[in-house]
Amino acid sequence: MNRVAARRATGAPPQTTQGSARALGRSRIRSSIGSSFLAPRLRARLPAPFAAAEGSPLQSSQMLVIVPPHPLVGHWIAVARNKYSPSPMFRNALAELGRILIYEAVREWLPVVEAQIETPLALADVAVVDTEKPIKVIPILRAGLVLLENAATVLPASETYHLGLVRDEETLLPSEYLNKLPESFAPDDKVLVSDPMLATGGTLAHALQLIVDRGARPENIRVICALAAPPGLTKISEKFPGLRIYAGIIDPELNDVGFIVPGVGDAGDRSFGT
Repeated sequence: MNRVAARRATGAPPQTTQGSARALGRSRIRSSIGSSFLAPRLRARLPAPFAAAEGSPLQSSQMLVIVPPHPLVGHWIAVARNKYSPSPMFRNALAELGRILIYEAVREWLPVVEAQIETPLALADVAVVDTEKPIKVIPILRAGLVLLENAATVLPASETYHLGLVRDEETLLPSEYLNKLPESFAPDDKVLVSDPMLATGGTLAHALQLIVDRGARPENIRVICALAAPPGLTKISEKFPGLRIYAGIIDPELNDVGFIVPGVGDAGDRSFGT
C-alpha cells in the first residue's frame, strides 16, 4: 500500500505538496474573479480556465488583466515577498518590476518616426519614438513612485502628475491629501497609473474616477501594479470597462484588514523604511 492509500485508509488528511498549494491558490482566484477580463498572455502564468480563450478578441468594452510571463517578474516578486529583504532591496525589486510592467503596458502607445542618421561608417535608416505626444504618468503616492523609479529607461517622453491618496485602515476608504492632476485630459491622451497594491480597489477606483472625470477615456488608461487580488480586480472591472491592468502577480485573497495575502506587506513602509 502506498503512502497516499495508507493515509486514506487511516482517515488521515492528505499531505499538501507545494504544487497542490499553488493549485489551491489558483482555484481560489478562479472562484473569486471571472475569466472574461483576463488576457491571453496570462496563459503562460495561470492555467485555464483563467485565461481568455485562444483567439478571443480583446474587446474595448471589457477590462483586461495582463500578467507578463517574463522570468524576471517572478524573480522580483520573490525578492519583494521576502520579509528579510531590507528596504533598499525591496524598493529596487519594485522599481525593476515597474520597468518591466511599463515596458509591457506602453508597447502599443509609442508611435515611431522614420528618419535617417549618420553612423561612423554610413547613413542608416532608423525609427525613433515620437516624443510629440508624451504619456501622462500618474503615481498614486507614496508607494506608486517606486514602480516609476526606472520609468525614464522605457518612456522617452512623459508628463508626471502626482496624486496623494491614503487608505483609512479601519474603513478601508481612501482620502485625498494631494492632487496635481491637470484640469482636463484630451480624449486621446494615454494615461499610465502606478499603484503597487490593488487590494480592495477603493484607492485605485477613486483615482481612476478623478482621471475619467477630467476627460480621459478608460480604454486609454493603463494601470501597473505589483500585486492584485480578486476583490479589487472585480471592483475596477465593474466601474471601468475598457481599462487594462498590468500586474506582477494575482494573489488569492485579502485578510480581515484588507491586506493582500500572501502579499508583500505594506509596500510604502517597506519601500521607504518608515
